[in-house]
Amino acid sequence: MSAAALTGGVMGMSFGAVAVTSGMSVWLTVAMSVLVFAGGAQFTAVGVAAAGAGPVATVLAGLLVNARLLPFGLAVGGVFGPRWPARLLGSYLMIDQSVAFALAQRDPERARAVYWASSLAAFLTWNTGTLLGALLGAAVGDPKDFGLDAVFPAGMLALILPQLSEKIPRRVALLGGLIAVGTAPLLPPGLPVLLGLLGLAAALPVPKWKRRTA
Repeated sequence: MSAAALTGGVMGMSFGAVAVTSGMSVWLTVAMSVLVFAGGAQFTAVGVAAAGAGPVATVLAGLLVNARLLPFGLAVGGVFGPRWPARLLGSYLMIDQSVAFALAQRDPERARAVYWASSLAAFLTWNTGTLLGALLGAAVGDPKDFGLDAVFPAGMLALILPQLSEKIPRRVALLGGLIAVGTAPLLPPGLPVLLGLLGLAAALPVPKWKRRTA
């Protein structure tokens, strides 16, 4: 929970500063964090809008990035609980960190507790960080001068590093990364990240062909 809270606060400050210095107002930046609550989609949408894209392209870019949450929901849907209000709230609060923390637990009850605790902590610190970053954005100037634009990808890398000690996650990360990086110069923002999900193919079992005996 403390890790989710820390990363949520730092990344939220990064987003708030980047969004405001990209032309968004403080209230719109904060409202976006509360309503969307998806760091990757928010960073992508702000970047696409700052590049001159229209509202439709901006929304589609955010949706494409958030499409990765569909398989996440299938993986951790059991921790939300049986009732629809809990499922809706659990889906709304779902982020990369809470999914990773929940999947690391072997006991279902502990996984549920960890998911809700990390999700709620991240929600509070992300939005608090966004407000602080937005208020400080004008004084900071260009966030790139302070490395704030690198906070989000650095946080995601730190999140997956422990998983890379295992063979299958390492293969998935390598293949997904190669696909995303290789298609980035060719496709609009958001699409390379979505195509990176094809890296999950590396987790599929390799069929073993049996030789026929005469």
